Amino acid sequence: MKTAIRNDETKKVEIDFMYLDLETCTRCKGTDANLAIALNSVAKVLEASGVEAVIHKTLVDSEQKALDLGFVSSPTIRVNGRDIAMEFRESTCASCGEACGCDGQIDCRVWVYRGQEYSVAPVGMIVDAILSAVYSVRDEVPKAPPKDAKAVPENLKRFYAGKAAKQQSCCSAAEQATCCDASEKVSCCSPAVQSQGEGCGCR
Repeated sequence: MKTAIRNDETKKVEIDFMYLDLETCTRCKGTDANLAIALNSVAKVLEASGVEAVIHKTLVDSEQKALDLGFVSSPTIRVNGRDIAMEFRESTCASCGEACGCDGQIDCRVWVYRGQEYSVAPVGMIVDAILSAVYSVRDEVPKAPPKDAKAVPENLKRFYAGKAAKQQSCCSAAEQATCCDASEKVSCCSPAVQSQGEGCGCR
């Protein structure tokens, strides 16, 4: 979504929304919906201020991409390169566990706003971050997303391993969820196991 501005001096606010899953994860879907509401709420302010909101939505579907983006928790919203969450908190996300067949072993972001915890990014928090950027955009150059993460968190590694095994295995989703630990799913369920004449690793 872009807010149209008829002004050669248009400034931009870069908004990055990064997520693991928009089909199953309720936190990713809810945050995506709240981002749209927040953008609609500030549209007139952006237009009056001569600021264009440029939205980038990124499915972080691999460990390498997570490392490149400095992505450590899902979902993530950055405004001009800054994570809008002031505190880093996570809790068990059953829907992401379902998405990767990891049986509830995956944590997703918890948002802390005005002393309360939320499972999706609150509209008010997103609006605050955008307006903060609008009021400072004339004096600051937007920062690139941080890439200082030294490693992908184990939580995300479990998600990617589980998702890969779920896509490749001959087992049903129910079998994959209980046959082994997420970190062992590729060696347990992958076609390579079957190619060695051992049949499906889950059986």
